[in-house]
Amino acid sequence: MTPIKTFCLCILCIIVLSLIASLAQAMRQRESRAQDGWWAARRDSSGMAPDARQYAQLAIVQVYAAPTWGWKGVVAVHPWIVFKRAGETEYNRYEVISWGGGENVRRNRNTPDGYWYGAKPRLLVEHRGAQAEAMIPQIEAAIASWPWPDTYHAWPGPNSNTFIAHIGRQVPALKLDMPANAVGKDFRSLLNPVGLPPSGRGIQVSLLGVAGITLGAEEGFELNVLGLSMGLDFTPLRLRLPFIGGVGRDNLQNSES
Repeated sequence: MTPIKTFCLCILCIIVLSLIASLAQAMRQRESRAQDGWWAARRDSSGMAPDARQYAQLAIVQVYAAPTWGWKGVVAVHPWIVFKRAGETEYNRYEVISWGGGENVRRNRNTPDGYWYGAKPRLLVEHRGAQAEAMIPQIEAAIASWPWPDTYHAWPGPNSNTFIAHIGRQVPALKLDMPANAVGKDFRSLLNPVGLPPSGRGIQVSLLGVAGITLGAEEGFELNVLGLSMGLDFTPLRLRLPFIGGVGRDNLQNSES
């Protein structure tokens, strides 16, 4: 067997095994999430965000991600960003949503740390204090500069993951490390195939998010095949896998000052 065939076979095995693992996890959660339909699924607080009133004098920035509803939850996650300045007693939540009418970028439509239609979110990034305060204007500027306010494509993008990745590229201090199953995070326009990865530190070559390579400070090495990402994260050491995100130690980025 030639090296190219061996490589392709390894990639195929990784994709198939990751899909099987994701399907098994989805089946375990299916009954609790789907028995009453999406309209009755949990949307309340998961208790992961610090109480905004209790920590009124502290600036906070967080990024969350949760499996999407239905079959798409086997493949991808939906992310969002929340933040508040020192002195504020409520969070601002921003995300991209394709349904419901109006602009795709939504503000404060959902609970800051709420379950996403029954799925408990995972905290990807948390910053508190002076560092969080300093990056909030940059985050707001990144939101305002979102290039695709009226365009949404679940695959390969631009979508909700592309939106959060855009913020990460514009705000390297965020130290964003999006999971491998954040489908759409690697979407780039044909006119801009080379640039920063979602962490804002490193390099990425991507053809419309369908094929590419990423080498980043937070991402490590990642290969994109048909929008499915796989690779190796070095900080900490963990596998990055399609469908399930990864295997290994948690990679939560945080700071407090």
